Amino acid sequence: MQILLVEDDDDHAEVVFRALAGHLVVNRIYRVADGEAALDYVFRRGRYADPALSPTPNIILLDLRLPRVDGLEVLKTIKDSAATRHIPVVVLTSSEAERDMVAAYEHYANSYLVKPVDFGKFIGMMQALGFYWLAWNRRPFDEQNK
Repeated sequence: MQILLVEDDDDHAEVVFRALAGHLVVNRIYRVADGEAALDYVFRRGRYADPALSPTPNIILLDLRLPRVDGLEVLKTIKDSAATRHIPVVVLTSSEAERDMVAAYEHYANSYLVKPVDFGKFIGMMQALGFYWLAWNRRPFDEQNK
C-alpha cells in the first residue's frame, strides 16, 4: 500500500507517520508539503515523473490549507481526472467549518476528518483511519485483491 500524505505542517506530518508506521509497517508513506507538489506527484510531473520514485498512491491524506495550490483545488483536480478519480482521498484538516466540509464532499472526498488538538486523540484517530482504509476496506483494484 502506498500512502500520499499532503501536509505542510511538520508536526502534523510526524504524528501521521508515527501512528501509521507504528501499526502498519507494510505501508509506504510519501509526503509532499504543498498542493502543487501533490498534483505533480499524482500526475507524475517534474521531479515526480519517475514511477519508481512516485508510485500511484492507494490512498491520499489531504490537508485543505496548503501553500501554492489549495487542498480543495487539489481534490477537485484529482477527482476530475478519469486516471485518478478512483484513488480514495481522505481530507485531514483542522477546519471544522461546514463550508469546507460541504465543498470537500461536493468534490467527491471519500472522507472528512478534523485533526484533534489533543495528541493522544490525534494518534487514535490516525490508527483507526489506518485500520479502516488500509486493512479492512476492500476495493476491486487493490493489488492485494488480485
